[in-house]
Amino acid sequence: MHKVMVVDDSAMMRVVISNFVSSLPEFKVVASAENGKVALELLSKFPDLNLILLDIEMPGMNGLEFLRHAKMRTRAKVVILSSVASAGSRQASEARSLGADAIITKPSGAVSMDLADKRGAELARVMSRVLAA
Repeated sequence: MHKVMVVDDSAMMRVVISNFVSSLPEFKVVASAENGKVALELLSKFPDLNLILLDIEMPGMNGLEFLRHAKMRTRAKVVILSSVASAGSRQASEARSLGADAIITKPSGAVSMDLADKRGAELARVMSRVLAA
């Protein structure tokens, strides 16, 4: 069972993402956070975390700042799940340079209620691929 943390400033998106991840038999959401600062604090409580699904635009501490600090505190893989980090964007390039293992664009903006329908299969494949690497 792979342990997952969901980090997104939208409470609705944390629920949408967590519900999708929980529907996959090999994954379990063990933590969620509304920004990078809270997520960093949670890392010490989950030393065996396998995967972090991370938004970029968040108040307090954004996903890029979280990445700057997290790689020193966890070996968990990081998949960016964001509406601003499309392929070739500045944010995507910076996330990759900071250690993100994969990037998936939310299908309908910051609050993508259709995540499972439009990107679910891709997200599941990417999550499995980065953990197998």
